[in-house]
Amino acid sequence: MRSALKDFLTLFFFDQCRGCNGSLIKGEDVLCTKCLSELPRTNYHFHKTNPVTEKMLGRLQITNGFAFLKFSKKGIVQNLLHNLKYYNKPEIGEKLGIVFGNELINTGYSNQFDLIVPIPLHRTRQRHRGYNQSTMFANGLSKSMGIAFDEKAMERILASSTQTKKSKLERWENVKNIFRINKREQISQKRILLVDDIITTGSTLEACGQHLLKNGCSELSVACIALSQ
Repeated sequence: MRSALKDFLTLFFFDQCRGCNGSLIKGEDVLCTKCLSELPRTNYHFHKTNPVTEKMLGRLQITNGFAFLKFSKKGIVQNLLHNLKYYNKPEIGEKLGIVFGNELINTGYSNQFDLIVPIPLHRTRQRHRGYNQSTMFANGLSKSMGIAFDEKAMERILASSTQTKKSKLERWENVKNIFRINKREQISQKRILLVDDIITTGSTLEACGQHLLKNGCSELSVACIALSQ
């Protein structure tokens, strides 16, 4: 009866795809089948050496580096990230995490990580936004991969200015001393997957990752929704 009522209501109240704004049909959620199939995937998880691992080379010792999607100005990925971060669409991050997590499992990464840690937002920014977009991505990965995630393991102790339009050096200076570990026992001897929404210069991941390594994580990998090139 409940399913029949839901089907009846969808005749009048269409849920929209967050990618193309078209109507979602039964069995679809957040993104329509067409948008999901046409997402510009990087497929970096098929290659041990890729642009993410190369970007972090000599800066952060990582075992794996992943980026789910390719970022392009005015493309679908920019639109999704913009809606995720600024227009109260946290379900986008979770959906992309679920989809990417399933792809990682299918590529042999089901037992490679012990804990997922999202890049933390400062509490004032998270209070204003209502959620941390990286946590939503981490939550999706956690659901699909069956791996715990902990958004409290690290904390952003200073509210840094936006990274937009900063140079690589300015980005590093902006983030190098703004994080701290809250739960050393939670990360000690763990294979950690550190996740963010987008990698541009990699400075934020580097700053967080260095803290995790110095505080005892046994292996560090990084993943993001998209890589900006």
